[in-house]
Amino acid sequence: MARQRAVARAFAAAALVAAGCANRPNDRRTTVTFWGMGREGEVVRQLVGDFDRANPDLHLAVQQIPWTSAHEKLLTAFVGKSTPDLGQLGNTWIPEFAAIGALQKLDAHLAGSRALAPADFFSGIWKGSLYDGAAYGIPWYVDTRVLFYRPDFLARAGFSEPPRSWPDWLDAMRRIQAFQGSSGHPILLPTNEWEQVTILGLQQGSGLLSPDGTQGAFGQPPFAAAAGFYVGLFRAGLAPLVSYTQIGNAYQEFARGTIAMWITGPWNLGEFRRRLPPDQQKLWATAPLPAPQASAWPGTSFAGGSSLAVFRASPRAGEAWRVIEFLSRPAVQVRFYALSGDLPARTAAWEDSALAADPKARAFRTQLEHVAPMPQVAEWEQIAQKIPEDLEPAIRGREDIGAALAALDRDVDNMLEKRRWMLSRRKP
Repeated sequence: MARQRAVARAFAAAALVAAGCANRPNDRRTTVTFWGMGREGEVVRQLVGDFDRANPDLHLAVQQIPWTSAHEKLLTAFVGKSTPDLGQLGNTWIPEFAAIGALQKLDAHLAGSRALAPADFFSGIWKGSLYDGAAYGIPWYVDTRVLFYRPDFLARAGFSEPPRSWPDWLDAMRRIQAFQGSSGHPILLPTNEWEQVTILGLQQGSGLLSPDGTQGAFGQPPFAAAAGFYVGLFRAGLAPLVSYTQIGNAYQEFARGTIAMWITGPWNLGEFRRRLPPDQQKLWATAPLPAPQASAWPGTSFAGGSSLAVFRASPRAGEAWRVIEFLSRPAVQVRFYALSGDLPARTAAWEDSALAADPKARAFRTQLEHVAPMPQVAEWEQIAQKIPEDLEPAIRGREDIGAALAALDRDVDNMLEKRRWMLSRRKP
């Protein structure tokens, strides 16, 4: 009897749920599925209500995917034909997913849009969303690197403004080293990060890979010059021989003065403000990167961040495009910045006072006019991780720089073997 009552209650509950669903006023809306990565996926959920109100015939369903498993999950979904309608892709992932046929070209949507155009975005960032000349993503938020520095240390070293050339930069570091003490280092360049030396290579005009993307170009003079400058900073004791995980608390070290400069990204605008007390906020500032020659300032940085992409298997490409247009609105991008700290990709969003009136964000605005995308090959993620690994013996003085770069080119050439094979079989 008790079991019968329990079953009856279960049926009654199910009936109430079904009735509630049937009576919802928006039950005929089209649902658009979106996969957002990490913190961004969580933040997008806070924008769903605004999107739904602006698009009463649609509902945006967001699934948050951890960055650590995002790449594998996207590949698995593509193979299993279970991709969402649209998703967030790191810009360096676009070539890979476009090459395997997972993404839709967006040129036709752009051509018919009154809300979006390529000119609405930083040109270097926009180039990172292209593959074989076609748009496969719309930049959503941007990432690049600038110089975080101690203005008081530069002033003590005799510099009234941040250095604009490599020679002045090196001179400033040496002067700071002279009064910093044996426990300090003028600049932090974590040995397990590829971004800094790659940026220096871009500034020297290196393409990093051959023009057709089939071989490494790290041993060629442009990147070799950059690697020589970079490795020299470690050998001169200007940068500590530590990976980022060995640093402890970089913000405290910055405040203590054991670190005077740091090439890092936009998330640290928020981190410095959170981690240092009000009376120490004057101890840090930001500046665009120095260039090899002062006449070329600002020096090039890399174009990073994430884009919004529509998956090829989606039967709701038009509806997904409406989500992209909504998330690309300047006002929405400003709100997204306030919620996440991610810098807007839409240049008009930078006119809002939240960014325009922030002197420490200004360096990023300037730098974003001087960025270049990474090589548009599917293997770039693997290549990037190999750069610090193969350069570390040279950094530690166990190997000549030329030998380290030759080893890096060999490893990269092996990674690109399949690409060479595929290109050799393309019909003319």
